[in-house]
Amino acid sequence: MALLLATSVVARRGLCPVAAVATRQYGRSLTTERKTTQLKKMLTSDKLEFLMEAHNGLSATIVEETGFKGIWGSGLSISAAMGVRDSNEASYTQVLEVLEFMSDATSVPILLDADTGYGNFNNARRLIHKLEQRGVAGACMEDKLFPKTNSLLDSRPEQPLADIEEFSLKIKACKDAQKDPDFCVVARVEAYIAGWKTDEAIKRASAYAEAGADAILMHSKKADCSDIEDFMKHWDNQAPVIIVPTKYYKTPTDTFRELGISTVIWANHNMRACVTAMQQTSKEIFDSQHLMNVEDNVASVKEVFRLQRDGELREAEDKYLPKKTIQ
Repeated sequence: MALLLATSVVARRGLCPVAAVATRQYGRSLTTERKTTQLKKMLTSDKLEFLMEAHNGLSATIVEETGFKGIWGSGLSISAAMGVRDSNEASYTQVLEVLEFMSDATSVPILLDADTGYGNFNNARRLIHKLEQRGVAGACMEDKLFPKTNSLLDSRPEQPLADIEEFSLKIKACKDAQKDPDFCVVARVEAYIAGWKTDEAIKRASAYAEAGADAILMHSKKADCSDIEDFMKHWDNQAPVIIVPTKYYKTPTDTFRELGISTVIWANHNMRACVTAMQQTSKEIFDSQHLMNVEDNVASVKEVFRLQRDGELREAEDKYLPKKTIQ
């Protein structure tokens, strides 16, 4: 994980911090709009919105500085950063610890990839309380069984789905449990992933929307967006729809606008960029046994200090530490 932290900033970016739009620690400006409200507005916007993946405090900081209005707390990326599989091998308390650093480091909303809710309705509603305590704006839960299986694993063709009524009641339990009225609970429908057709996807999504889901994430691993097109043709705008075009990445973004998609999630690309950068950097240093070919291609230590907001600490030290006197 330390290596992921270090190489999240491999490319020199020359970025400037964006204005804070919610409460944040360490001296950033404050406004009254909650992160939950920001996310709710994104999901209900008449414009296509975007969430960018992050997996720790540093990558979340970079995502916000780039200009993204929201962050996807990817289960795949967070588990990969821990060096474990995306099969609920990381406990939800370990995920919460990562999210707390991400939330503290940023002023934009985070939507957590909450897998299946880490158990039944009771586990899921407790998770909602813990997310609210950490300033996380929403949770996206998928209608599969615990422990979850990553949707894109080619070696797992059979992916059993949860009972519709049981999952609907889990969504309702989460909505009933939240204290902030703008906290967002997103229902992720895995019907296409499990090999079902559009009628099953519509049936499930409609039930979850009726149970109170703030949005539906419709997932597909086809190389084109035909699943999404067919779903949107029959959906009748019952709730905002979120998509994850990891597999159908060649589809023009304007197509998503034309379909009436609410939000696009770029789901794991910062983590994957880290993997490539670390592999290349480690191999170069291993092969050459020196740093001459590396230094100009990685972030400077000074840039890392800036991302850690070392300047704010220096200002705070001047303000709060006793002034030393020269005898």
